[in-house]
Amino acid sequence: MWHNAFYLVPGLLLAATVLYAQQAKQAAQRVSDPKGLPGRGIALLEAAFLSGGPGRVFDTALVRMHRRGHLVVSRSRLVTLTASEPLDEVDGAIVDAIGPSRSRDLDSLRVAVMRAPAVQAVGDALAARGLLRNPERLRRARTANRTIWLALAVTPASAGAALLLASDEPGSDGPSLWIPMVLLVLGLVSLLATRPPKGRVTPAGRRQLGLMDTGKPWQPHHGAFVSGADAVLLGAVAMGGLALLGADGLGDAELHEAMLAAAATDQSARAFAAGGGPSSSGSSGSSGSSCATGPATWCGSSSDSSGSSGSCGSSGSGCGSSASCSSGSNCSSGSSCGSSSGSSCGGGSSCGGGGCGS
Repeated sequence: MWHNAFYLVPGLLLAATVLYAQQAKQAAQRVSDPKGLPGRGIALLEAAFLSGGPGRVFDTALVRMHRRGHLVVSRSRLVTLTASEPLDEVDGAIVDAIGPSRSRDLDSLRVAVMRAPAVQAVGDALAARGLLRNPERLRRARTANRTIWLALAVTPASAGAALLLASDEPGSDGPSLWIPMVLLVLGLVSLLATRPPKGRVTPAGRRQLGLMDTGKPWQPHHGAFVSGADAVLLGAVAMGGLALLGADGLGDAELHEAMLAAAATDQSARAFAAGGGPSSSGSSGSSGSSCATGPATWCGSSSDSSGSSGSCGSSGSGCGSSASCSSGSNCSSGSSCGSSSGSSCGGGSSCGGGGCGS
């Protein structure tokens, strides 16, 4: 029965791939800084990221600066800085991205800010608390799960080789066919057992979004514009995106049109780069999550999306929010430049080299 030795290779390969896939799945589910759910008191930009990814953070911060009179956006989508007093690091990222010329086109500004370390850090913080899944770890878990198919492919090949050699030796005992059958069954069971989570938003993240969806408009409870019409407006942008808010809700039709066009351009560029032609969802998104011109870990792809569907950032399919990334840059997602790797993120555990989204 020496022919059964052929099954050592697929057996060892299966054991190694299953172990690798299980470890990668556990890493994708790991929470490094659990603090419980912040309830309705979540910060404005964290709510924006959780609801729609990096693109939604940019949209919210830009509208906030516009309401403060710190910038203007022309019909031709040129952003002009009129004051340089950032409220936080994301505002600072917008100011830095605009540069010393104090003006920049909205399309390239959107891409630059989505990839900025300050925006990526918002996603990192949510992942550390267990509200989002780290996009790089999630991609690694999916890759590890797919390696099990390699072991499954080697198993019938080994069985075929053993049968051929046995046929060349008349009178010799043939290989045991029950061994490859057992390996195939174990491999299929392992594929299911090590299957990584589908969504960029975790169950805790979905519960958090549910706490904020009480039937009343959500608004930030701390920071600038904590009360009044501006708080309601910014809360609506963060949770639902510009597409759901509408031009009347934003109060500036030119700004609304320019920002939606920039989001559509962003998503169309991602679809073109992927070879898929124009994105059918491009026109709907106030928070398209792709990075268009390059990777940024938290921008994710539509395949990295959260429980609802769609990508981390397109307002029509946001991450489990009332707008619903969800993809995830994870992407993410749809967010962030597909789910590629090669991080320009800036810090945090999520920046392992991933692309913008999930």
